Amino acid sequence: MDRGSGENHISPLQGHNHCCPNFKTFLTALGFAYFAKTLSGSYMKSTVTQLERRFDVPSYLIGVIDGSFEMGNLLVIAFVSYFGAKLHRPKIISVGCLLMSAGTFLMAIPHFITGRYKFETSVRSSVNTSTSLSPCSASSLDPLTPGDRLPAIPGCERESSLSMWIYVLLGNILRGIGETPIQPLGISYIDDYARAENVAFYIGCIQTISIIGPVFGYLLGSICAGIYVDIGFVDMDSITITPGDARWVGAWWLGFIIAGTVTLLSAIPFWFLPKSLPAPAGLRLSGYTAGEQSRFATGASHSEDKHTADEPPVLLEMAKEFLPSLKNLLGNPVYFLYLCVTIVQFNSLIGMVTYKPKYIEQHYGQSASNANFLMGVINIPAVALGMFSGGVIMKKFKMSLMGAAKFAFGTSLLGYLLSLFFFSMGCENARVAGITVTYRGVEGLSYNEKSQLADCNSGCFCSTNDWDPVCGENGITYVSPCLAGCRTSRGSGKNTVFEQCQCVAEAGQGPHNLTATAGHCPHREGCDRIFPYFLALSVISSFIISLGGTPGYILLIRCIKPELKSLALGLHTLATRTLAGIPAPIYFGAIIDSTCLKWGQNRCGRRGACRIYNTAAYRIVYLGLTLGLRTASFFLCLLGIVLLEKQIREEAEERGKLGNGTAEAVTKGEEEDDSGDSSAHYSQLIRTSGREPDRETRL
Repeated sequence: MDRGSGENHISPLQGHNHCCPNFKTFLTALGFAYFAKTLSGSYMKSTVTQLERRFDVPSYLIGVIDGSFEMGNLLVIAFVSYFGAKLHRPKIISVGCLLMSAGTFLMAIPHFITGRYKFETSVRSSVNTSTSLSPCSASSLDPLTPGDRLPAIPGCERESSLSMWIYVLLGNILRGIGETPIQPLGISYIDDYARAENVAFYIGCIQTISIIGPVFGYLLGSICAGIYVDIGFVDMDSITITPGDARWVGAWWLGFIIAGTVTLLSAIPFWFLPKSLPAPAGLRLSGYTAGEQSRFATGASHSEDKHTADEPPVLLEMAKEFLPSLKNLLGNPVYFLYLCVTIVQFNSLIGMVTYKPKYIEQHYGQSASNANFLMGVINIPAVALGMFSGGVIMKKFKMSLMGAAKFAFGTSLLGYLLSLFFFSMGCENARVAGITVTYRGVEGLSYNEKSQLADCNSGCFCSTNDWDPVCGENGITYVSPCLAGCRTSRGSGKNTVFEQCQCVAEAGQGPHNLTATAGHCPHREGCDRIFPYFLALSVISSFIISLGGTPGYILLIRCIKPELKSLALGLHTLATRTLAGIPAPIYFGAIIDSTCLKWGQNRCGRRGACRIYNTAAYRIVYLGLTLGLRTASFFLCLLGIVLLEKQIREEAEERGKLGNGTAEAVTKGEEEDDSGDSSAHYSQLIRTSGREPDRETRL
């Protein structure tokens, strides 16, 4: 609908009613776009361990792949946020959704152009259960000393040089480019055409919908992680590993195809929406419209602004005003400190969320499927409820800007204090012979491959590079049947049983403890008891912290001039993703890698994905880094609140002076013109002051 015609021929109330269908359509479409982008984003994070194992890469490299999404944002966010606000915002968002969809499909390509997944194993079990296989004698035919690499496999160098994970990285970059316009242009569109008192509620609803996306994303990740990667192409009876095994890889590619289809559908509605809508009556009477952005950018006064918002803007003039606008924005101390606080807190948040499913897997012995299911069903809904409740609380109590800042700080601090209890919810390391315990069952960590060799397996000439765990009757896990000293085996697949295991007898209570079964031993009983408490505390702390999400977001768009809103949102997104979204997964992953006790090997004998971690060290570095960053952010928060209070006090004094001048102008206008043009004089005075106090200091 043409904005100019709406202002010239439709009364304020009629214009508001007329634009409702299009505005509601935009809200619905934006909510679905948020759902689609967060669905694919959360699914990407749910596949962290799957991608590690499929491409045999360490956690820090997965962090690089995960951070590539932010790299895509970095390429275009500043230009999209600034120039996009002057162009057709709904169509730009539609194009972004199409790019996101293409990137998501690209991420699934490696599955279709590479070979079948082959996990490392030291024994080939026979399909015929009557055939007895000897792990020990088989290994002695080709002895390997500790530190030796596996024999080179023909074609492995060619396959390695292709680096299939590059496709995932490039797809994630493209997905990041496509996601760029959704947040800054979508939120600014809402703030332009919604009543001021409803903006917080609308944004709260959109943010809540965006949290529903991760719920389905992690649930999708849970389903796909429970399906074998090559399902339909291999005989599942021949697969000797289960979803709880460190070598298991789920159907990671299937989720990307589903997420890409959903994202493609989200692009359709935006293409049919108008560039602008008639402003609500409240905004028109206050003298503020969406066209205010154009007047500020081009430096035109109200009297000179003859064009409507639908007229093509002059890009050269807009470009000339970019640097002054940026300088004006960064010169606002409250906004600058807000930016610093969110950068530090986003480092903590992104690092924590990226590796939380993996933390649940490694620390509490859960499978990837269970970890993703718990994230989607328990943790994410608590975040959604918290953000929605925060928006409702703001609307109900009509919080001032200072009230929103204090509320956000208080909820964040309370959630932080509760999170400290996570340190006390630790688990002991899994009992793995030669790594966390000796072959006699004595506690003691070892990063030395020679410690995996003992008298009980010395006659087998085993390779310490293998990872094919078996569980002895004594409750101890052995790295491979050979290292367990097993002489014979019976059965096939997951039902394989190894017998005459000399190392099992050495740590057992008697000569009858000589058998071992495929797979690692069940997790520690202590962890099973404490895990429900971990989940409960995670839900409560997540809910409390999320209460301040919506107030904090409104603080961002209210602490600056209305005409700088889109640029402020874009710069905020740019800064947090550049300084938090890119580095956080990388250095979190590198620190987690430092706690690895046993590395796997890829087909070419190089170091692959980690098989087992030092649980205690993992907990300390993961939680310590997460909470340490949040501790630093609180000092910046306190300084920001002090500066905000000072700014509000100065604006109140300025508003008092402006009010006196406005009263005189209104009186003079009433004397000069009985037709009610005093509101125009009032609007002009507000604009000439360079800001609109009410929209900055009240929510």
